[in-house]
Amino acid sequence: MSTSELGGTALPQERRIVTEIPGPRSQEIEARRTKAVAAGVASSLPAYVVAAGGGILKDADGNQIIDLGSGIAVTTVGNSNPRVVERAAAQLSAFTHTCFMVNPYEGYIELAEKLNALTPGSFDKRTVLLNSGAEAVENAVKIARAHTGRDAVVVFDHAYHGRTNLTMAMTAKAHPYKAGFGPFAGEVYRAPMSYPYRDNDAAGTKVSGEDAATRVMTMIDKQIGADNVAALVIEPIQGEGGFIVPAEGFLPALVEYARANGIVFVADEVQAGFARTGKMFASEWEGIEPDLVTTAKGIAGGLPLSAVTGRAEIIDSVGAGGLGGTYGGNPTAVAAALGAIEAYEQDDLVARALQIGEIITERVVRLQTEHPEVGDIRGRGAMQAIELVARDSIEPNPDLAKAVAAYAAKNAVLVLVTGTFGNVLRFLPPLTISDELLNEAFDVLEEAFADALG
Repeated sequence: MSTSELGGTALPQERRIVTEIPGPRSQEIEARRTKAVAAGVASSLPAYVVAAGGGILKDADGNQIIDLGSGIAVTTVGNSNPRVVERAAAQLSAFTHTCFMVNPYEGYIELAEKLNALTPGSFDKRTVLLNSGAEAVENAVKIARAHTGRDAVVVFDHAYHGRTNLTMAMTAKAHPYKAGFGPFAGEVYRAPMSYPYRDNDAAGTKVSGEDAATRVMTMIDKQIGADNVAALVIEPIQGEGGFIVPAEGFLPALVEYARANGIVFVADEVQAGFARTGKMFASEWEGIEPDLVTTAKGIAGGLPLSAVTGRAEIIDSVGAGGLGGTYGGNPTAVAAALGAIEAYEQDDLVARALQIGEIITERVVRLQTEHPEVGDIRGRGAMQAIELVARDSIEPNPDLAKAVAAYAAKNAVLVLVTGTFGNVLRFLPPLTISDELLNEAFDVLEEAFADALG
């Protein structure tokens, strides 16, 4: 499929190596960075981007890098998607800001209507617009607490929900997200996740989704008390934890338990939402209807925006003035989001995500056949990952993941390392990438494995 069929781009869709990566110009800029930018802000590949579109990132030295990261699932509709750019530019020329809490504007309402219609469930819904995924998660917790009059929040092993104080408490991984930043918000409890690749019982039998859910329910009942729980917050497919897809039946069982106990079920769709998995939302794969859905990343084609969408009676538990923020639902970001949603719908990007998933699956199965260090292949649609292990074991192999990613970067392919153990390569290409570029990227990854493993 050509990029012209998917929104197009003026940037030539070809991998191009002009200098070493990062090249001299990027290295010059990097030297300035060390004197100006906080050391705690890290970059996977310090090749400084000057243009991007389709499946290509062009750096300051003229290198053209195949993008398998999409800015961590943000530019799902492609960088500078024409539908996004056109709407955002028109809004910029009209006005940049009024604050919806002061002087409202119709775009906010139009986007809320869209999100109410798109998210799972046919019930009456409301939406609040915010700035980031973490802010959306925090507001979902606020809403759940206001609605239930309860305090406790249940989250899961391997979860990632953000970098604010509350969302750090909700996030599982200490380094680099939490270490040294406490104390954290209280009344956050962690439950065991369904992790099929590593979820064996003592006899080596795989734990079913229903059995994994029973572990969670037992933990809540015994350690917290269901009647103390305001919200159960879960990523339908975990992102930073390693693209963990829970066993079938796990999510529906938890939804049923939440309903029976008056607990607000929150689906954190920040990374998995907006066509990424081959459904508009990952919750749809098992037909669950969350009470609240948090969204961000792919919502606005690269502009900062997030949302909480869900049952009207839950969201409207919060009184006037209890939700909002100065920049929440910024008019330009809202316009970009309307353009992005138009692209998802009119360019059939849900179907495109499934096509991309088929190509990736074929290529990583080939890798696994040649290299048993590829221990697990998982994901849905254009949200795929491989977990790397030591040969003849399931011992995590983060060194191999780093080596493969480093080789790929030097050869103009950007791939991101993730996972609780740092041993997962995740594949998040923009849905506007061509089949040719995608296959070329995996040709380079095959070379990377051969180079690392001999």
